[in-house]
Amino acid sequence: MCNKCLPEHNTSTECGKQYMDPIPVSPSLTLPMSVIKHDHLKTNLDRKAVVLCLLSILVGILAGLIAKVFTALIGLITNLTYYGKFSARFSSPAGNHLGYFAIIVPIVGGLVVGVMARYGSAGIRGHGIPEAMEQILSNESRIPPRLIILKPLSAAVSIGTGGPFGAEGPIISTGGALGSFVGQILHTTASERKTLLAAGAAAGMAATFGAPVSAVFLAIELLLFELKPASLSAVVLACASAEVVRMVLTSSAPMFPMGHVAPANLTALMVYSCVGVAAGLLSVLITKLVYAIEDGFDKLPIHWAWWPALGGLAVGITGLISPNTLGVGYYNIDALVSGKLIGIGALLLCMFKLISWSVALGSGTSGGTLAPLFTIGGGVGSVLGLTAANLFPHAGVDVRVAALVGMASMFAGASRAVLTSILFAFEVTHQQQCLLPLLIGCMLAYIVSSLFMRETIMTEKIARRGVTVPTQYSADYFDHMKVSDVVNKSLVVLQAEMSISEAKMWIKEQPAQMLHHQYPVKKKGELLGIVSLKDIFCAPLDGVHIGEIAQNNRSAITENAPLSQAADAMVELNAGCIPVVSADNPNELIGIITRADLLLAHERKMHENQKVMRHIHLKMR
Repeated sequence: MCNKCLPEHNTSTECGKQYMDPIPVSPSLTLPMSVIKHDHLKTNLDRKAVVLCLLSILVGILAGLIAKVFTALIGLITNLTYYGKFSARFSSPAGNHLGYFAIIVPIVGGLVVGVMARYGSAGIRGHGIPEAMEQILSNESRIPPRLIILKPLSAAVSIGTGGPFGAEGPIISTGGALGSFVGQILHTTASERKTLLAAGAAAGMAATFGAPVSAVFLAIELLLFELKPASLSAVVLACASAEVVRMVLTSSAPMFPMGHVAPANLTALMVYSCVGVAAGLLSVLITKLVYAIEDGFDKLPIHWAWWPALGGLAVGITGLISPNTLGVGYYNIDALVSGKLIGIGALLLCMFKLISWSVALGSGTSGGTLAPLFTIGGGVGSVLGLTAANLFPHAGVDVRVAALVGMASMFAGASRAVLTSILFAFEVTHQQQCLLPLLIGCMLAYIVSSLFMRETIMTEKIARRGVTVPTQYSADYFDHMKVSDVVNKSLVVLQAEMSISEAKMWIKEQPAQMLHHQYPVKKKGELLGIVSLKDIFCAPLDGVHIGEIAQNNRSAITENAPLSQAADAMVELNAGCIPVVSADNPNELIGIITRADLLLAHERKMHENQKVMRHIHLKMR
C-alpha cells in the first residue's frame, strides 16, 4: 500500500519506506464547500421579524376592538336576560328583581353553551389559556378559525347569564385565535404563528385591564416559552396597540383606583408576607378543588354537553344567596382594593364566589379564571389584613394593600406567573408604594405553590393529556460553547483512492480507542466528503474505492461557531458529523465534530449542575 492510499495518521508509508515524522493532523486543503460561518455582528432581527411586528400591530388593534365588542355583548345579554331591556351598557346582574326565577337564567345560558360546544366546537370549553398553551405545544399554534367567533360568543352567553367568570380569559383566547388565524392564512412558520398567537392573546389582556406591561409578561411566562428579540418585539407592539385602542375607546385611568397609600413599615410587610403565604396555600387547594370537581363531572352518566347546565344551576342557587357572585364582578375587585368591602362581607363573597366559580368551571362551560381568582384572593387578603389591623392597631397595616397583595398572590400561586401578577396589580392601581408588598407576597405564594403542587391551574388539564409544559427558561448551553471546545482534533483523513478492502484491513489493524465512527475523505488535497464505518463494511464490492461511497457533504463549520449552530447544521444536512475549519483560514481543516461530541458536551453540563446541587446540599447541612 503506498502513500496515496494510506490514511493520514501518525505515520505514513510510501512503497514500504517508513517515515518516522508524523504528517500534520490539520493539513491545508482547498475546500470546494460552503463554510457555515458565525458572524458575531449579525443582528437578531431581520426583515421577516419586521413584517411580524407589523402584523402584530394589526393583531393588537383588532384584539382591542374585539375586547370592546365583547364587553358590549356581555352587557347586552345581561340586560336582556336579567332586566328585559335592550342595552349594551356593561352592568351587573346583582341588582336584578327576578327573585327565584333568577336561578333559571344561568341554566339556560349553560344549555346554550353546551349546544354550541356540541355542534360548533368543543374548543370553546374551558377558560382559554390552557387551550392556547396546548395548541402552541402540540399543534404548531394552529387554532381553528371558527373559534374567533364561537369562543367570545359562547363566553358572552355564559357570563351574560350570570356566569362568575372574568371577561379577560375569553378575550385572551379570542386574541390568540385571531393571531393564529393571521399566521395560517399567510403561511408563516410554526414559530412565527406562536408569536402571533401570543401577541393576540396578550393584546386581549392589555385591552381588557389597561395593563400592557403585565400582558407582555403573561405571554412570556405562559405562552411563548422563550425570550427572543423577534417574538418580544412583536408581543410588545401588539400590547401597546391594544392599549392605544382602549385609551381611545374607553379610558386611560387605572381600572381599580385605591387613593393615597402610605409606604409599608416592617410590621406591615410581615403581615403582607403572611397574606402571600396564605394565598399560596389556598391557590393549591383551589386548583385541586377545581380539577376534583371536573373529575366528578367526568363520572356523570350524561353527555358533557349537559354539564354546563348543571354548573348553571349551582351558579343560580349561589347567586340567589349572594347576588354579587354573578357575572364578571370587576366591581367586587374595585370594592376590595378601595376598602369599601371588608370584614364579613368580603369573607362571604370569597366563599360563595369560590363555590359558584369552581363548580361552573368544572362543568366545562366557557369562561375565564383571572377575575375570580383575583376576587377570591382579594377577599382573603382583606379579611387577613382587617384581622391584623384589629390585633395590632399601630402596625400600619392597610386593609386595601392586604387585599391587593392577596389578589395578586392568589394568581401567582395558581398560575406561577409571578412577574405577571406583580406588574398587573401595579398597573391596574398605579400604586408604586404597593410594589414591595407585592414582590414579597407574590414570590412567597409562588414558592409555596411550587412546593406543594406539581402542575398549575393553567397546566393541569393539558398535562393530563400528555402535553409537557416547560416550567423554566434558561439560555441554551450550546449557545455558550464554541465548536472549538469540543472539536475532535485527532484527525484521520482517508484517501479517496483507497479501496474498500484496504480500508477494512487498515481499520482491523487499529486499536479500538483509535477508531472513529466517521472519517473525512479527501481527493488530491480537496475534501470530498464523509465516510462512516458502516458505509465501509456494508459496501457491496471490495473493489469499490472510498471516494465512490463517501457522502457528498459539502458543508463545514468554523471553529468559533456555537455548538447550537453545529447541531442545527447536522439536523439540516442529516449528517452525523461536520468538518471543522479555521476561522481565519477556511481552507485549513482542523478536525470534525460529531453527534457524540454534542452528547459529551451535554453530559459535561449535567455534571456541572450536579456539582452545584451537591455543593448547595452540603452548605445546607
